[in-house]
Amino acid sequence: MFRIGTTSYILPAGILANVEYLAPLVDDIELVLFETDEHGSNLPDAALCRRLQEIAVERSLSYTVHLPLDVLPGAGPGADCLEKARRAIDATHELAPYAYVVHLDGRPLMARTMAADTWRDGAVASLEAICRWIGAPQLLCVENVEGWDPAHFAPVLERLAVSRAADVGHLWLQGQDPRAVLPDWIERTRVVHLHGIAARDHESLSHVPAGGLDPLVELLSDRFDGVVTLEVFNEQDFMGSMAALRDSLRRVRKGGESCRVR
Repeated sequence: MFRIGTTSYILPAGILANVEYLAPLVDDIELVLFETDEHGSNLPDAALCRRLQEIAVERSLSYTVHLPLDVLPGAGPGADCLEKARRAIDATHELAPYAYVVHLDGRPLMARTMAADTWRDGAVASLEAICRWIGAPQLLCVENVEGWDPAHFAPVLERLAVSRAADVGHLWLQGQDPRAVLPDWIERTRVVHLHGIAARDHESLSHVPAGGLDPLVELLSDRFDGVVTLEVFNEQDFMGSMAALRDSLRRVRKGGESCRVR
């Protein structure tokens, strides 16, 4: 059975308040980190990391870390995207994260301002740098995003021992059936992102019909033991997603499984 997680942005508050609220309800929390001129930084300091570690031990909780910026393939030493990734990794190292999630920047490829081979060579170089900071390449999970075809980075994954973060919502946005994709990905997948789509992306799973959700949940419950992150960003969407996932598990497992939700 997979572990159930969500993001550190369920309450309109900081990381600690969210972790304290969510720790009794989930198995993993995705720390969504940022460093911006407009909003400052939410990278945890040593004191916050100690407290997060205490909660993790008390609650058998794990953390995943979403790195701050899309990584530009071929970014040189000192590039903003790599420096922010390094600082996020350094800030959370003591938490022993279950995974680090990263987006590759596909815009140069889509705009044809960079040749495909050049983009892939650059992606390998950038990811290798991040892997050195993490220390274990399998902990780095490359996420598919809705703006471009994930087939473009398949050759990159063939050259590295990194993992996948399979974002099901992004596949739905592209009109793809996750059941046609995940069987080929699942052996390399460490994290799955689930979220519904309605007026916007990253809404509650309650917007997903049972006919679309149940076969996916059945596949994951049979073949996946990593983290399934309900990637939503408010309490209403979180509770609705937990209820939808719980109900789906009950249907596909005939009452044999349920989510930890109170």
